[in-house]
Parts: sequence; C-alpha cells; structure tokens
Amino acid sequence: MIALLLALGSSLAYGCADFLGGLGARKAHVLRTVMIAAPASLTVELLLWPFLGASFDPATLAWGAASGVASAAAFALLYRTLAIGPMNVLSPVTAVISAMLPVGVGLLQGEHLGPARLIGLPLALAAVVLVSAGHGADGARPLRTALLLAIGAGAAIALQLVFLHQAPSGSGVAPLITGRAVSSAVTLAAAGLMFRRLGSEKPAYAASATAGVLDSLANLLFLLAARSGDLAVVAVITALYPAGTVLLARSVLSEHIHRGRLVGLGTAAVAVSLLALT
Repeated sequence: MIALLLALGSSLAYGCADFLGGLGARKAHVLRTVMIAAPASLTVELLLWPFLGASFDPATLAWGAASGVASAAAFALLYRTLAIGPMNVLSPVTAVISAMLPVGVGLLQGEHLGPARLIGLPLALAAVVLVSAGHGADGARPLRTALLLAIGAGAAIALQLVFLHQAPSGSGVAPLITGRAVSSAVTLAAAGLMFRRLGSEKPAYAASATAGVLDSLANLLFLLAARSGDLAVVAVITALYPAGTVLLARSVLSEHIHRGRLVGLGTAAVAVSLLALT
C-alpha cells in the first residue's frame, strides 16, 4: 500500500512537471528550458542528501550515471514533444512506451503477480492506452515527427526508471544525485555545442524551474516506491502520469478531452483499487 501511494504521488508530480516543461519549451528552444529544469532538480536532490543519506559506491555511480544519460534524453525529447503538441495525445503516448519496458524487466526478474494483480495490472495498462486514444485538439492528429519524439521520450523515461531501480537499495539518494549531475552536464554540453542555434528567446524561468523541482520529487517518490514494492506494479501506476498533464491541459489550455480518455481515467481508478488490495 505504501508503494502504491508513493507511485501515485510520483505519477502526479511527473504529470505536473511535464505540463510545465511543455509550456516552457513553447517560449524558447527546448535546451534553454532543460538548462533550467535539470539544475533545479539537482539542487533539490542535494538538499535531500542530509535527510535521506547517500552512498556513492561503484554500482550506484554506474547505474546513477546511466539514468542521468537517459534522463537528459527524456527531458529534451519530452519537452520538445509537448511543445509541438497536442499535449493530451502526445503525453499519454510516452506513458504507454514508458510502462512496457519496466513491466517486462520486473517480470523477468521474477516478480510475482497474485490474483488481484493479474487483473489490476492489465487494467492499468489498458487505462494508459485509453488515455492515449483518439485525436488531439480540434480533431487533428499529431505530426509524425511529434509521435516519433513521443516514442523516443517514452523509451528514455523507461530506461531512466529501470536504471534507478537497479541501483543498490541502501544507496539513499546517491543514484538520483549522480543521475541528475550527469544529465545536467550532458545538457550544458549540448547547449554549448548548439549555442548559435538556441535563438534569443528567453525561456519561462519559473515554469522551467518548477518543472525540474517536480521531476526531482517524482524521481524520488518512484525510487522509494520501487524499493518497497514490485517494479512491474510501480512502473504502471507511475505511467498514469498523463492524467495530470491532460487535466491541466484541459483546464489551462482548454484542450478537449476525448470521451475515451475519460473512460481511461475511470479504468485507472478501478485498476489502482485492485492493486491496493495486494
């Protein structure tokens, strides 16, 4: 139950972070947004160090660094995807992809699925698919480029979560700090190489920084959830984060919510209830 609540909190934080990051990327080049979001995330994790501890052994550094590279790719791909829009289609597509790989890894590692999970887990996956169904705003389908970016973002998110899960359970926030330091370095290096192509537009500083803070909190909640529960279940619950993005896009940007997505939200509620029984 604790793992489930932590995963739900992670899902909510990811959804809000993606919405704000997507808004920030609409005002300036995506790398300008990530240049603010990634260091903001690192600052939060450094502040958590004295309270949660950190052990920087070789395995932790290796898995943390791998998650950092995946995180940098996820930041750039996802925010660029959401900047192109429509958010209420592309964000769920990333969730479908990001749920598949961690579930497969968890099952291959021998995680057991009881009767409630055998029903709840497929329902949760179906909910992610339903939330991603339909057309975007004004009935228009997203561009092929946007869909490819969304798929790439989902794969990068999945790898980030799997790598974090592989880090030793007694390492505290060390894998998060290592990962975010690496992702910040990769981002700054990419920005330096592409400086002339970044344009002169100023990013949305507050939205970008807040997105980074929320992303950091989401990573922390996911890590705690994965350490206290099964990766297969935690990953699927976390992958419901587009619900937050979709609802924010509806209330702030007036993007239309397709009826199928409303069914998906209801299915997600049933799935979470079933998984809570375990």
